[in-house]
Order: sequence, then C-alpha cells, then structure tokens
Amino acid sequence: MNQWKFAGFLAAVTLAACSNSAPPPPKNVIFFLGDGMGMTTMTASRIYAVGEDGELTMDTLPETAFIKTFSNDAQVTDSAPSMAAYMTGVKMNNEVVSMSPETVATSPGKDSTTGVSNSVNNCAAGNGKPVETLLELAIAKGLATGVVSTARLTHATPAVTYSHICNRNAEYEIARQAVPGGAGFNTALGSGVDILMGGISQYWVPFNASGSDAAKKGRPDGRDLVAEMKSKGYTFVSDKTTFDSAPTTPGSKIFGLFDQAFSQGHMSYDLDRDPSKEPSLAEMTTKSMDLLSKKGKGYFLMVEGGRIDHALHDTNAKRTLHDTLAFDNAIKAAIAKAKETDPTMANTLIVVTADHDHTMLMQGYSKITGKTTASSPGILGLLRSYVDGALSKDADGSPFTILGFGNGPNRVSDRTTVANLDDATVSANNYLQESAIKTGLGSETHGGADVFLGAVGMYADQFKGVLDNTAVFGIVKKALGL
Repeated sequence: MNQWKFAGFLAAVTLAACSNSAPPPPKNVIFFLGDGMGMTTMTASRIYAVGEDGELTMDTLPETAFIKTFSNDAQVTDSAPSMAAYMTGVKMNNEVVSMSPETVATSPGKDSTTGVSNSVNNCAAGNGKPVETLLELAIAKGLATGVVSTARLTHATPAVTYSHICNRNAEYEIARQAVPGGAGFNTALGSGVDILMGGISQYWVPFNASGSDAAKKGRPDGRDLVAEMKSKGYTFVSDKTTFDSAPTTPGSKIFGLFDQAFSQGHMSYDLDRDPSKEPSLAEMTTKSMDLLSKKGKGYFLMVEGGRIDHALHDTNAKRTLHDTLAFDNAIKAAIAKAKETDPTMANTLIVVTADHDHTMLMQGYSKITGKTTASSPGILGLLRSYVDGALSKDADGSPFTILGFGNGPNRVSDRTTVANLDDATVSANNYLQESAIKTGLGSETHGGADVFLGAVGMYADQFKGVLDNTAVFGIVKKALGL
C-alpha cells in the first residue's frame, strides 16, 4: 500500500471511529450560595458542630479562593449585585438585579389602587438594560436549570438568576418574570426554569381586599401565578407530602412554595423547621439533581442557604449556626449524589461561596470550648480564659459572650442596669448577641470582608488566590461550555 492509500485508509478508520464514538457526557454545575456566610460564621459553625479541630464538608473542598465582594457603587454590597456578579460577570449598583452597571436602583413605590408596596412597576425607559445570566445561557444551550432557596423565591439571590429589575424590592414584577407565557415573562427562560423551590409569599397570589391581613398583601394585578404555573405543566408542591410525591421523570417540572411563615415568605429556620412539613435544603437539592439529570444534556442548579443571612441580621447566633450546618449538609448530600453517576466528578463542578460578610465576630482569648452539647454551650457560651478557665470580664466587671456583633439591636451601654449574663441565657434559641453599635431589630448590617469560595470537580482548579466575584462567572461558564 503506498503512502497516499495508507493515509486515506487511516483517515477512513479515524472517521469511522469518531462517528461510532459515544457523545461527550453532559456537564453539570451546582452553585451553592450561603447568603451572608462570612469566615467568622463558617468558623463558629464548625466549632459549634464538631469542635475547633473538626471539619465541615465545605472545609474539605480541595480548591479554595478568597472573593472580593464590593459592588459597583458600594464598599459593602447587598445581596443583589453580589450574586449578580457571580451570575453575570458584571458589577452593578446595590439593589439592582441583573442589569447593566449604569442602572439606578429607583424605588418601585406603591400600587395606587390597593396601596400595596413593591408593585409591578418596572425600570423606567433608558434606566439600564438586562445582562444575561448563567441560567439563561444554560437554557439557551438546552441544559436543565433549577433554583432552590430557603428564602422566598422573589428574594434578591434567587431573583438574580431568572429576572432583571432595577430594584430588588419590586418583587411582584420579579415573580411574573418566572411564569412562562404570561404578561411580563422573561422570554430568555424559554419554556421556563425546570425547578423553582423556596418560601411562599404574597407575590404569587392575588390581592384579596376582604381577606385576612396576610391575604390582603397579594398581587395588586389580581393574577394567581401559582395557578398559571400549574397550567404550564409544573407540579406544585407546598409541604413535605407533596414534595415527596412530586415526579422526577423526564419532562417533569416542579414549582415549590413552602408556606410556614406567610408574612415574611421565607421557609423556617432550620432550628424551627418541622421535618414532617418542610423538606430540608439537602432534600430539595438532591431531588432537584434527580430531576435535572433526566434531561440528559447537563444542568445548572443554584442552591441558596438564604436564612443564614436573616439570622445574622437579627444577631441571633444560634439560628445562624444551625442554618449554616443545614447548608453544609446540602453540600455533603450533593457531592454524594453526584458521585453516584460521576465518581471522579470529571463532568460535575460544585462551587460553594457566599455573597458577602456580616459583622459577627469571635472575641478572645477564649479557652478551647469543643462542640456544643446538651451540657456545654460551647462557642455560644460566655468567654472563659484560656489561662485558668475563669470567666473573662469587661471593663465594667461583667462577663460577656464569645460571639458578638459590630452592630445590632442588643447594645448594653450601662452594665449596672442589667443582670450578669449566664450560659443558659446566652445559649437560648432566641438570644440576640450583644453589639458595639446599636441598630434596630433585624437591621444589623452586612460586612465588607472577602469571603470564602471552595470547589470540587471539573475546572475546580481554576479557583485560586484572590478573585473578584465577577471572575467566578467566567470559570463557571467555561465549565458548562457556554
């Protein structure tokens, strides 16, 4: 055989081999966002659960980085632009949801007929333009998509993935952007996000002038978005029973609103969650993975531990740590589930990070406490000296807690007017840690420190050093081949 015939033979064999080869396996990304989960929150949660020398799942992730979180106009970001930086690769102003950098966060105001705040007002003409999100890019490529949160689905973090609005508080507008075919639908979502699960709120149900105070907070446009989602083929789930029975067969879609705290719209704190009524974040994550994988083309799933942030705003350390551990359990469950079909995670990327810090702090110099038990408050307790184990005292001669906050509602200016603290008091479920600067209840602020990012699986080694939050977008996009 001469060299030309041989070359032709090789080409034919190569072509045949290529044509008979299996298609490349689908690529999957699970993006975990611990809302407000700064380094102090992570450290305190570890000590609370497993002691100083223990490890949480997120501690074991092989690739890590530090992430800068400042927004386009603020040193300390709010959740909307910080999550949007991850999802779009673009810096934007505080309160803006997936819009261009020049967008101004104008107030949505109130509906003139019902007086309901956060009306369906959209951005004024010329006030910025939408910026494409990872979820929209995934849909355009035919991938399955899901959004799971313990906060309400119209809250800033989940909203960033599927909607575009100049102010995060325009939640009636955000909700209607998720409903396929309806007025105001975000057409970049194609036939809709495959899975949407979080807390229920007035933003999905009609305004009812004759109903209870809670019902009166419904949509001023009178639309029943729950009914509209069901008409588009979504299985609606609202409690643990309907969640468990929801199908994950090919073509299935799930819309979940868990109604345990209607006035706020969020799911219960994990410390208070009734497991017979509300699924855990881990359960919502693994069920989502089951459903999304059935499409067979790969998927993008965003999972938010939203209530970490809310407990921090309240300066309630115990609920903060519990929700962080529930978030960590979801990460553990996701890794185990992914390895069932992708043992080396060669085609799966799991990213774990936070959108911003808070002002929680660990005060020194405490002795080693070990994990919290029924007989020991651990890190939730009073600070005892590492030298002799005696209670440490402030300048007024009073004991104080290991955990505190830079600002918050519980500021004691005169120790002579209050009883000394004890471990039983400060480790109780509803105790609010003391703060240096007084703010209103629920108004503790975000902090501006860098946050942790951990990753495992394909492209995980691209996360290293100190990265701007916008850089994360490009790595995830590349991993999915978008």
